[in-house]
Amino acid sequence: MIVSVSPAAFLPDFSADPRAGLVALARSRGHSLAALSAMLGRNQAYLNQYVNRGTPRLLPERERRLLAVHFGVEETVLGADHPRPGVVRLSRLDVAASAGPGANVDAEVELGATYLPVDLATRLSLRSGSVIRVRGTSMEPGLLDGDQIVVDTAQRAPTAAGGLFVIRLDGALMVKRVRWQGGRLLATSDNLDAPPVPDGLVEVVGRVVWQMRAPR
Repeated sequence: MIVSVSPAAFLPDFSADPRAGLVALARSRGHSLAALSAMLGRNQAYLNQYVNRGTPRLLPERERRLLAVHFGVEETVLGADHPRPGVVRLSRLDVAASAGPGANVDAEVELGATYLPVDLATRLSLRSGSVIRVRGTSMEPGLLDGDQIVVDTAQRAPTAAGGLFVIRLDGALMVKRVRWQGGRLLATSDNLDAPPVPDGLVEVVGRVVWQMRAPR
């Protein structure tokens, strides 16, 4: 009987060095990093910069998943954390949702992971979440500058009662209180001393469902 085995099956465990793992996988298939970058829809220097310059520090979840499927390996080879029982993994992104004027975002870079207990994620009805940072003071006292918030990107439908949402407004990422009013989405700040939110088309990114704050 002849058994066909992928070249990746003979690779050593590179989980501690995902950059070396990616290079070894590429060589095993005769692929260049430039070609793999193009497959991901990135510029041709993307993976070369990741391997040789450490930018980004971690491969984003989407790129990591596509590469793992392409090579037929576990995502842990490319830097994903090993599964942990009883917890839900959330990507921690290098993105700040401004509580002030707004921050323009060119790309979301994964810094690492945050874990929530399964029972907490269930209680929050969390379906698709990530963790981002709050910047600015216009949502005080509820949200402070530097707070980490969990955003459920599956919840994008504010009601008349309103709630805390991360939104894009004219290309800027903000965290605001959003509600339906007069047939349109209205975004406001909690801090009464903050300037009014500029007019513009509000795109809802996700609902803020949890807040993590270090003791102060």
